[in-house]
Amino acid sequence: MIPFTKGHGTENDFVIIEDAEAAFDPDAAWVAAVCDRRAGIGADGLLRVVPTAAMPGYEQDAAEAPWFMDYRNADGSIAEMCGNGTRVFARYLVAHDLAKPGRFSIATRGGVKHMHVPEDGGDVTVDMGRSVWPAESAEVLVGDRWLPAVNVDMGNPHAVVFVDDVAEAGRLWEAPQVRPQSVYPHGVNVEFVAPAGPRRIAMRVHERGSGETRSCGTGACAAMVAAARRDAAAPETPYEVRVPGGVLRIVEHEDGRIEMTGPAVLVATGELLPDGLTAK
Repeated sequence: MIPFTKGHGTENDFVIIEDAEAAFDPDAAWVAAVCDRRAGIGADGLLRVVPTAAMPGYEQDAAEAPWFMDYRNADGSIAEMCGNGTRVFARYLVAHDLAKPGRFSIATRGGVKHMHVPEDGGDVTVDMGRSVWPAESAEVLVGDRWLPAVNVDMGNPHAVVFVDDVAEAGRLWEAPQVRPQSVYPHGVNVEFVAPAGPRRIAMRVHERGSGETRSCGTGACAAMVAAARRDAAAPETPYEVRVPGGVLRIVEHEDGRIEMTGPAVLVATGELLPDGLTAK
């Protein structure tokens, strides 16, 4: 029996497995089976809660951030970061007495992230760090048109495409075509962004390794900073990012730090029966 918790942030959903002894390292096929929406629990990804001191290459972060968010995409591949996942992970730590409400830090492959989980159970805020703007540029195929993409790195890669209506993205069952592929040798998250009012944008996203998801926190941050640059918005100008699963509030501060605030909800607990999972 493997205990699990199910949670979501703006309907970007995750299976959470606590591994306090750092004794469980799931392979890609097992993760994919757990995340399968018909034969498994169903999720956009898996969050393993593991001591930072037990993660090779990240031990130096343990003093500041005792717990490491080991994030896997729905296909089992390892990802650098997940913005919505950090909020759900932080909510889990507080709910299971692994952290106290208020401000604390967690470790990720995208660096240490500073969290604020209010005592009243309200929305969680995460300091996402600063965006990076690689020099390389690419285009994304939207319908029968190649449109320019804004290349933004939020600890993981993003290609932000501005459209008039997010419906132009079509069916995002398959990864959008990107050229040249050399810009994103390990794949990319693609955001389709449309205006939704003053300092408001709408977004749909195809997440690398997961397909279209109801929300993507790092993608929302990438979309926000790309829109703010396009709009010539001053620092400290908050944006509302509307995704199919809800609303995220994002602000870029004077020093370049990006803070994202949104819901983080734990919805169920249970036990996995390993023999019931069938790897494809």
